[in-house]
Amino acid sequence: MGSYIAPGVWEIDTLLGGWSRVTAGYLIEGAAPVLIETGSQSSVPALLAALEAHGIGAGDLAGVAVTHIHLDHAGGVGDVARAFPKATVYVHERGARHLADPERLVRSASMVYGDLLDTLYGRLDPTPAERLHVLADGEEIEIGPGRTLTTIDSPGHAKHHLALHDSDSGLLFAGDAVGVRLPDAGVLRPATPPADFDLEQAVTSLRKFRERTPAGVALAHYGLLPEPLDMLEEAEGILRQWASVAEKAWREGSDVAAALQDAFGGELAEIPAEHRAKLETLSGIHSNAAGLVRWLETTKGEAEGSYPHPHPHPHPHP
Repeated sequence: MGSYIAPGVWEIDTLLGGWSRVTAGYLIEGAAPVLIETGSQSSVPALLAALEAHGIGAGDLAGVAVTHIHLDHAGGVGDVARAFPKATVYVHERGARHLADPERLVRSASMVYGDLLDTLYGRLDPTPAERLHVLADGEEIEIGPGRTLTTIDSPGHAKHHLALHDSDSGLLFAGDAVGVRLPDAGVLRPATPPADFDLEQAVTSLRKFRERTPAGVALAHYGLLPEPLDMLEEAEGILRQWASVAEKAWREGSDVAAALQDAFGGELAEIPAEHRAKLETLSGIHSNAAGLVRWLETTKGEAEGSYPHPHPHPHPHP
């Protein structure tokens, strides 16, 4: 349920839906240890069992940091805050109110996922506002003498997204800002969901990551990237490819999801069905198409007038 990926960095498989190597949390060890990502509410039992097995007691965890508030990353925050009453919960300023009052976020998610919300993700219990600490860009969380986590404001995937750079190991915890790459699938796919995906912000965030020359990049989905600097450059290229295909279809009034499927669906053809299903759940064509269409409507449509196009399926994000 866990393994060391660098000195003082323990990777925890949070087992979304019982799937292995799909959602990861990371424990940064030190005098004031911090957990990065809780996973979904449905993952909390596996997460707490892993932390207990690792010797982390109720009074030991100093902080819980989430890269953003989507349910597969932060759905367990309320439960984890209860289990570790001394832990400060660190979050982007645009996400804090949804952790304190998650009703809107959960309502939006339930409209889209229906029964799947409870069977796969779970919901989100509120976190007392006094437990929340809003992180500024460049702020440092002290883990122990000589070890800090530095915040990197990194919108694009979501406006409430941040990354964290560990001064000791050099690892950068990137959430979803780089995309999704499951070890059992091996394909790096962008994560461009609505409601606030923005291509240029996403590219800017990737370049900010490269400027920090991290020793490694750890994804929430899933684990360490091979050759991190090369993969960060590749991630930008993939994002631009998907956006280009989407924009062409959108301008022509064609189905954007169908165009993306034609262009990129084949890359999954050789992947076993069970692993393909995991990747599609986390970064599916319809969700990515919906986010790209919304971005096109917001940026290109306002400047050039609207183009007729069908709307792909929605996705639940505040």
